[in-house]
Amino acid sequence: MAQSKKTRFYIRTVILAILVVAIIGTIYVNVTKEKNAVLAVGDQAPDFQLVDMDGNVQRLSDYKGQGVFLNFWGTWCKPCAKEMPYIDKQYQVFKDQGVQTIAVNIAESDFKVNSYTKQYGMTFPVVIDRQKNVMERYNIGPLPTTFLVDPDGKIIRIIQGEMTEQDVANFMEEIKPS
Repeated sequence: MAQSKKTRFYIRTVILAILVVAIIGTIYVNVTKEKNAVLAVGDQAPDFQLVDMDGNVQRLSDYKGQGVFLNFWGTWCKPCAKEMPYIDKQYQVFKDQGVQTIAVNIAESDFKVNSYTKQYGMTFPVVIDRQKNVMERYNIGPLPTTFLVDPDGKIIRIIQGEMTEQDVANFMEEIKPS
């Protein structure tokens, strides 16, 4: 009987040691895994290629020499819905002044995005980041998030959260080529 208790004790100790090693290993991997570098003002905006709702390929690099108002959004996002009409109105004002708008939807269906763009009368290019690759490269957290990219491709401002129409106008003015 004493031998049996001793054996159970050793087995339990080995199992507990294995669990402790597994937990420590998991914590270590999660703490040390490489994340995308967090983008900051002054960084070069990462290039990307996504197809818009009209079937055209949109590349950030195609807009070199123009300011780009790069907006990340979702159909479920209430602040996004509130600012979309402002963005579209200011897009109409600034598009002939060298300021482009690209709206990047985060992995929703074509049907949802098409319905949304029609509902809000969006006239600027709308793309869907189906694999969330662009979202990850830009380290997008809360929606909406907007990057202001100057004509040289540098990030000059990162805005998280809802914007007023005046904010949108001021931000587009900031990235307008001189």
